[in-house]
Amino acid sequence: MTSGSRRFCFVQFEFPWLIGPEPGTYSIRERLGEPPAHILVLATLGAVQRRLLAGRRRAREAPPEPPPQPVPTTRATLVDTGGLDGGDTAARWLRDADLAELAQDALARLNRVLHAHRLAVADPYAREVALEQSLITRVGYGEGERVAAGRWERAQELAPASPAGGRLPTAGRTAALRPQERLAALLSGRDVALACEELALRTRADLDAGRSREAALQLRVAFEAALAELEPWREQAGLAARLERLRKRRDAVGSVANAALRGGLEPEHVEVVTAVLGAVEAALRARTAGGLS
Repeated sequence: MTSGSRRFCFVQFEFPWLIGPEPGTYSIRERLGEPPAHILVLATLGAVQRRLLAGRRRAREAPPEPPPQPVPTTRATLVDTGGLDGGDTAARWLRDADLAELAQDALARLNRVLHAHRLAVADPYAREVALEQSLITRVGYGEGERVAAGRWERAQELAPASPAGGRLPTAGRTAALRPQERLAALLSGRDVALACEELALRTRADLDAGRSREAALQLRVAFEAALAELEPWREQAGLAARLERLRKRRDAVGSVANAALRGGLEPEHVEVVTAVLGAVEAALRARTAGGLS
């Protein structure tokens, strides 16, 4: 990435925590042997210096009504190495660009990095990020190394994302669950958390992130758990018919999982994962849609 008349497009996020990888510059290649398609620049802002004490740290008296603890912010800048010819071209690009789509594409690439980081450090608690978690999202352009250093020429800030984060395709997926009512029921013991719910969420996260093999393998377990765990509610809200339709997909789910064990999945395999996961999610919604006692 060089300076000069060329302008480089970027998407920038700021998150109110340390997202994982050390600050620095990371090259992202789409395929082995190709030049980097994107450069990711991670910087830590507002970090609180902590004095390292030898030995064990002693507990200390906590004052009443303490002020909030300052937290570091991570700034993640994804720069497209393709570049545009001149400021006029870049200005037209920014004027006509679908900023929301660019932000989602950049977020997907950032999450690929965070997923790789989780594997590299073997930390099950390292997490990916969602658009609504970004304090500020900017899309813009600038000259070469200046963009990597955070000095852009022009940029626009996106409106804050909704709490749903744009990840759920329909309002029905959340509306039927009545999150606050469900949370109260879980905390009071009036409802139970099913293992298949967590497994389905993990499957959805893998599928949305493009990790189709992981999604297919996770789906097999989520599918079998759902059939077993939803059985006590089969007479509620037409759940019996949903369970019967799910059972007819058992062979297809197993076949796709076996294909995932052997290697990459074909598009028709991904279609099966998408359809069956949607059916499992619909069955879970049906269980809570009738009310919680």
